[in-house]
Amino acid sequence: MSFLSYLINGISLGSIYAIIALGYTMVYGIAKMLNFAHGDIIMVGGFTTFTVVSTMGGNPILGVLAAVAVCTILGVTIERVAYKPLRGASPLAVLITAIGVSYLLQNVALLLFGSNSKQFTSVVEVPALKLAGGQLSISGVTIVTIVSCIVIMVGLTTFINKTKMGQAMLAVAEDKGAATLMGIDVDRTIGVTFAIGSALAAVAGVLLCSAYPSLTPYTGSMPGIKAFVAAVFGGIGSIPGAMIGGIILGVIENLSKAYISSQLSDAIVFSVLIIVLLVRPTGILGKKIHEKV
Repeated sequence: MSFLSYLINGISLGSIYAIIALGYTMVYGIAKMLNFAHGDIIMVGGFTTFTVVSTMGGNPILGVLAAVAVCTILGVTIERVAYKPLRGASPLAVLITAIGVSYLLQNVALLLFGSNSKQFTSVVEVPALKLAGGQLSISGVTIVTIVSCIVIMVGLTTFINKTKMGQAMLAVAEDKGAATLMGIDVDRTIGVTFAIGSALAAVAGVLLCSAYPSLTPYTGSMPGIKAFVAAVFGGIGSIPGAMIGGIILGVIENLSKAYISSQLSDAIVFSVLIIVLLVRPTGILGKKIHEKV
């Protein structure tokens, strides 16, 4: 039963990584850039929920909605102010800018909330599920996290494949120049992509802090890096790949902590990534891109 418990908790953690990785993979697939500030938007979502819940009567639904709204606006603002002017710049310039935005968000959070850890009150009020005569207990946060990941995955896939904006995103991801000639507003499409990715980061931040109730200005840093690893692991640019990569990553990390060493779990995760990329450089579901000469 202990193995099953570790496995379920790993899937729950992996679901959080998957939700974060969806933002990474969408932005990379459409805008062809790595938004390393994405992890810090998770932290902003956590602090927004914490502030609203602790100052406005403890309403968790209001806290989650506020986090989604704030992170969506923040994501669009970052794209417009920091990334849009660099649309034709080198990837290195965009990468350095993204790192700068990340440090900016962390330091603003330090000024506003200080460096001390805040105790986050879980917004999930679902009772635990008891199985096998009570020998296996699945927490409400775990259930909500896994269900949320599945719902988001299905909803996002449907949005991409069935809506006009989703088709525009696919066109921009394929060829920005051709999409512009077809009358697609590339800037607006990229802005919507950042909005969706940032909203997902807010949801992931709330779920992460509900499962691990400690909040600091650096809360989003390591989960952000691991979610990026999950996106690469699954095949960056692939939405199903982000989900598969996130869940596999979470399971590997949790089982490593349980059966090998909690100190070595991160090293094991990154070692598995290196091995996978040596065997399949594009990731599990990634497609090989042929450069045009």
